[in-house]
Amino acid sequence: MRWIWIDKFLEFRSGQFARAIKNLTLAEEHLHDHFPGYPVMPASLIIEGLAQTGGILVGEAGGFAEKVILAKIPRAEFHGVACAGDQLVYEVTLTDLRSEGAVVDAKAFLNGELLADAEIVFAHLDNSRANQIFGPKNFVFTQQLLGVLDLAKAQARAREVEAAGDGGAASPESNGQAHEAQPVP
Repeated sequence: MRWIWIDKFLEFRSGQFARAIKNLTLAEEHLHDHFPGYPVMPASLIIEGLAQTGGILVGEAGGFAEKVILAKIPRAEFHGVACAGDQLVYEVTLTDLRSEGAVVDAKAFLNGELLADAEIVFAHLDNSRANQIFGPKNFVFTQQLLGVLDLAKAQARAREVEAAGDGGAASPESNGQAHEAQPVP
């Protein structure tokens, strides 16, 4: 099973910025063990949620042509804990994008207050090299993970159609044309 540490994109600006949420619930088994009687989201999983948000932002900027892997976390600071019942808001800004990789500034907020602040470095792994190491399966951008971005795009399109009042006129997507993700309020 592949764990997805983001639930929904609130905003997605291609090649620039992404805002996503993660709802913490007792339906997630890891919260029962960390810690019994005081269900706290592990800091490593908050980092993973920030990395998934940033990884999709980086991957989408390159048209998902290469695999994007977390290379290192030069800096991470935590200012509290998040518990079951909380909602985290992840904000990731793409600060550097190159052929060999990318850097993002990543922040997690709880009730509007900064909970975590990190810098995350990603490496691009070209498909020929990745296939030699891992085989042809895309282990980074799984359909399940990309479904979170697809949902945000679908919701943005629905709002555009509703705002235009055209009752579902043909959009660029329905004509097979590419569409850049729009901000998701």
